[in-house]
Amino acid sequence: MEIKVGFEIAYAAMQPTPMVIMLSIHPSRFADIVGTERIVAEPDVPIGFYRDSFGNVCGRLVAPAGGVTLRGEALVRDSGLPDAVVPTAQQLPIDQLPDDVLQYLMPSRYCETDKLIDVAWSLFGNSPQGWARVQAIVDFVHNHVTFGYEHAHHMKSAHDVYAERAGVCRDFAHLALTFCRCMNIPARYCTGYLGDIGVPRDPAPMDFSGWFQVYLSGRWYTFDARHNVPRIGRILMGTGRDAADVALTTSFGRMDLVKFFVISDEVVPA
Repeated sequence: MEIKVGFEIAYAAMQPTPMVIMLSIHPSRFADIVGTERIVAEPDVPIGFYRDSFGNVCGRLVAPAGGVTLRGEALVRDSGLPDAVVPTAQQLPIDQLPDDVLQYLMPSRYCETDKLIDVAWSLFGNSPQGWARVQAIVDFVHNHVTFGYEHAHHMKSAHDVYAERAGVCRDFAHLALTFCRCMNIPARYCTGYLGDIGVPRDPAPMDFSGWFQVYLSGRWYTFDARHNVPRIGRILMGTGRDAADVALTTSFGRMDLVKFFVISDEVVPA
């Protein structure tokens, strides 16, 4: 199948303002892009692209006084298969983990393992290790937290989500991956496109989505505590320790968001 993805994001600014953007498709999906991915700014200011320490593609630009509109589009091939489900995948002992995976056991900005470790072991200490334990964590978070855009707050941490029992997709992911880290399962935050493919269309405006991955049996597997069902058409943009590492845009000065539009739709042959 082919999926058309894209966005239009506009900011107002009083003065020239440097920005870093993370709006590109992740390098792991480069081979699936039909043609080229197009990301431009209006007014036409140059964007310099680079890879960050997690391997994500980032762009640098200076938005002019008055503001900037960022637009992107791409056509992406996809298998059409849902997220993999591998109940036999096993948790690895910490001393057998690759060096670069160890960071995904550590606390991070939004994932305070020190505040939740006792809760995690009381809830999941008797669950079978490996895939079954991760699924138990996802089931708990899915049932414990109520979704709603009105619950979004950029300062909300995993501990806040556990206490308040409400949030958006990134909050579900933060709480679930923090519980995984507490149980010595490496887990990282993911952001990307997730359209309503193979499921009833959500009446709410399309947004980028947050989910997480865990490291089992020597590879990364996708889990989604908000939806808690394997989904089709997930297109990764960035990975990191938590949402702080994969901010879509970072401005070094005052900017006001004035437009935010995202698409991720299956292309139906005529």
